[in-house]
Amino acid sequence: MTETVLANAQLVLPGESFRGSVMVRDGRIAAIGQGGAVPPGALDCEGDIIAPGLIELHTDNLERHIQPRPRVDWPHANAIVAHDGELASVGITTVFDALRVGSVVSNKDSNYGKYARSMATEILQMRARGALRISHFLHLRAEVCSETLIEEMAEFGESDRIGIVSLMDHTPGQRQFRDVSKLRDYCVVKHGMTEDQFQAHVANLRSLHDRFGERHEEAAVANAHRYGATLASHDDTTAAHVAVSAAHGARLAEFPTTVEAARACHDHGIAVMMGAPNLIRGGSHSGNVAAHLLAEMDLLDILSSDYVPGALLTGAFLLADLWDDLPRGISTVTAAPARAVGLRDRGRIEEGARADLIRIRRIEGVAVVRGVWVHGARVG
Repeated sequence: MTETVLANAQLVLPGESFRGSVMVRDGRIAAIGQGGAVPPGALDCEGDIIAPGLIELHTDNLERHIQPRPRVDWPHANAIVAHDGELASVGITTVFDALRVGSVVSNKDSNYGKYARSMATEILQMRARGALRISHFLHLRAEVCSETLIEEMAEFGESDRIGIVSLMDHTPGQRQFRDVSKLRDYCVVKHGMTEDQFQAHVANLRSLHDRFGERHEEAAVANAHRYGATLASHDDTTAAHVAVSAAHGARLAEFPTTVEAARACHDHGIAVMMGAPNLIRGGSHSGNVAAHLLAEMDLLDILSSDYVPGALLTGAFLLADLWDDLPRGISTVTAAPARAVGLRDRGRIEEGARADLIRIRRIEGVAVVRGVWVHGARVG
């Protein structure tokens, strides 16, 4: 039996926060007490915040470690470990690693080569060998504008820890890139495309959607049910988009692009997730709705770090300040994402819950992580 007591801390529980202590025994929260006393052998948290470990549902961070520079393929095991360690360092204790499924194989110059099955296998192997600090699940991003989506999804099954399948439709002129000039900026800056290459890219995506879109969307929905995964929509823009998502059984909306879509999601009981970078920067880099506006309208439920892992905790405190409600802000990165994907054992400080915990101190407004525990073991 292993036992740890975190004492003299500001505990953040569902709906309330108070000075108290948490006893952890064999990976679970065994008891919660009130008051600032520090029993013999306990860790004195000196008034720091103790919150549940953060839960990240959508992150592109692994891609950055795999390809740190254009055309540089970093050794994958090293990249996975570095990604895992970075997330642990900023308080993320559960992650759904986003992997694109659906490739373009007819064009050898395409940036959409097949990789998901092999990468998933490497992540799961590293997890099985005890190389990873935090809890990893898979998030399959189903690209309907592709050629091989059906074949690639068939390579996955129930044992692959797939927690989310999101429907990705990157057809230019709608959803995330309604403004095609924003897509041009993205392709030129990130991929160095010329104007001719960009126009060919747009034409190809539109052709792929026309040829495969409907069939691929149906297959992605069917496979999400086969895996037992949460189905998520992506970049819904209109109420009509949301109605289709709801009919498919979506429970999570990733980054709706308009107030109309976010409001329709709530009408259908679909949780709205927005990017913490959008919140921190004050707006979307794609010109879509600002996360702070949805928060002010009570239309934001969950935050994702998206492409900046440290943004998740920063964003939670920004929301806590905006709402003047620390438990509510913290819930957008803990209890709410856990609920959206059916993780009932974490995301809350309560007796019997998994002891994924983080210790935080705010220094000049910056949330600094001072301790991380995963399943009761200290990892940071």
